[in-house]
Amino acid sequence: MADSLQIVPVHDRRGVREVVMFPFWLYRSDPCWVPPLIGDRIKHYDPEHNPFFEHAEMQLFRAVRDGRTVGTIAAIADRVHPEVWNEPVGFFGVFEVIEDYAVAKALFDAAGAWLLARGLRVMRGPMNLNINDECALLLDPYDKQPYVMMAYNKPYYRDFIERYGFAKAKDLYSFETEIYQFGTNPDEIPAQIVRLANIATKRYGVRMRNLNLRHLADDVELIKPIHREAWSKNWGALPMTDAEFSFLADELKAVVDPDLTYLAFIGDEPVGCFISLPNVNEILPYAKGRLWPFGWAKLLLHQKEIRSMRVLIMGVKEEHRLKGIDALFYYRACEVAYAKGYRRAEMSWILEDNYNVIRGIERMGGQISRTYRIYDKALG
Repeated sequence: MADSLQIVPVHDRRGVREVVMFPFWLYRSDPCWVPPLIGDRIKHYDPEHNPFFEHAEMQLFRAVRDGRTVGTIAAIADRVHPEVWNEPVGFFGVFEVIEDYAVAKALFDAAGAWLLARGLRVMRGPMNLNINDECALLLDPYDKQPYVMMAYNKPYYRDFIERYGFAKAKDLYSFETEIYQFGTNPDEIPAQIVRLANIATKRYGVRMRNLNLRHLADDVELIKPIHREAWSKNWGALPMTDAEFSFLADELKAVVDPDLTYLAFIGDEPVGCFISLPNVNEILPYAKGRLWPFGWAKLLLHQKEIRSMRVLIMGVKEEHRLKGIDALFYYRACEVAYAKGYRRAEMSWILEDNYNVIRGIERMGGQISRTYRIYDKALG
């Protein structure tokens, strides 16, 4: 069987669709896998739609055996990363494969050769497509659905990746907290959070407001400098371009709950932002990957079944980080979330050595619920 295996570069829309549809077959009997919207995935990999490709190039590969796709991978060269971090790192992503190491090895060989030909000396991943997107390999657990925009994969992927010679670059954590334990009574929120939130409002005059979806473009302009400064020193962080911010805002606008999004101000200066999403993965399987003709109706019908949320972005400008603003975000979000029917929240993802953020989450009763890993392998 091995000699019938071919690694085929993808050069057309039909090939992209094959890549997108392969996981629907691979995970067909896995109740924890959440099928993405097919149209959104195709657009995500399309240079004509995704502004990521204004500064990056990608080559998708399919592993084909006897005319059937048995694996996929993307090799990604993002010129921003070497410029920001001064290291010759390229990336792999879109990695899905049957339980056959020979297929995985052939895919890694193809991606590595493509990156090496472009002068890149390290292959890092998984990244779909970069660190600002869905990234990292899920290490544990495998017995529950991921939250929205978080990775899920087969357990044997770890063995394949490590057998090929990849080594840990960084672990990422998801933290989960049970909102219902606080109820609607602010006295039930941990005393330290309440104290820090009061310091933010009373000592430093922090005020907050929700994002305005009718004027989202204006609010995105306020978020950009916060995001770029708050994440700039994080391991592997890359600044998003204006076009990438707009692309992300358009994607999130359809699912974001404006009552659980906040901008924090001191005077007229925006100093922090907090964006959370209803965990639409709870209901997305009803759509079976398609919004039309009945997917939208099914999602709307089941929308009230969502009981969890994901904190996607929580950032504070560095000079304001000791003013209790993060505690104020958590305090307000807990009050509103419980009243709206949410019972659990995931804060993800968090770098394993981002101790300041981890301490704040633990003050809210958050505990590590999932572990992810990003890998590196030297090339050549």
